[in-house]
Amino acid sequence: MAQILLLLLSATCLHTGNSGGYTRKNYFGVNQPAVLSGVQGGSIEIPFSFYFPWKLAKDPQMSIAWRWKEVHGEFIYQSTLSFIHEHFKDRLILNWTQGQTFGVLRILNLKENDQATYFSQVCLQTTEGMKCWQSIPGTKLIVTHDLSTTMRTPSIITSADPTAGLENIRGQRNPSLLNLGGIIGMVVAKVVVIIPLYGWMISLWWKQRPAE
Repeated sequence: MAQILLLLLSATCLHTGNSGGYTRKNYFGVNQPAVLSGVQGGSIEIPFSFYFPWKLAKDPQMSIAWRWKEVHGEFIYQSTLSFIHEHFKDRLILNWTQGQTFGVLRILNLKENDQATYFSQVCLQTTEGMKCWQSIPGTKLIVTHDLSTTMRTPSIITSADPTAGLENIRGQRNPSLLNLGGIIGMVVAKVVVIIPLYGWMISLWWKQRPAE
């Protein structure tokens, strides 16, 4: 008996689910992505689609509206009234055509306090009267900062090459420093040669000096 109930429950879930190959006959709803992320100063698009079982009236008078923050929160957009919330002035674009069951809400110039949950609402005239419904979970929008604009501290590179720091801003060797290095090298070379020579001369003189 328990197995039969389980099978019936599974069949019911499939009947009400979002299976792409199943035609909904008795249900209505709105599809939106659960979470989206946008960069502060950039733009974001929230896609939506809706479905319903009713037969449309000759003039369906379809309209799309959007709320934010809460399911019954403030309206930020209403297509029939050409209304846009003051907070989103000149920043909302609805890409949707009358009669379509899908569209996109675009938010421009994202601000940090745009981070919220957004809910689309559909209203249309059917042969059974005006019907309105909306997304319940909505779409959670996360606004992030663009890390590419963060100031970075230049790194200091060390090298075992003693001439690594002897470069000017054009990437060329500094001739004055190189000349100084060459002079010092020549002096050291001469000292290395002269000291043994003087030592040999002193040794020779010591051997040939008259005995006391």
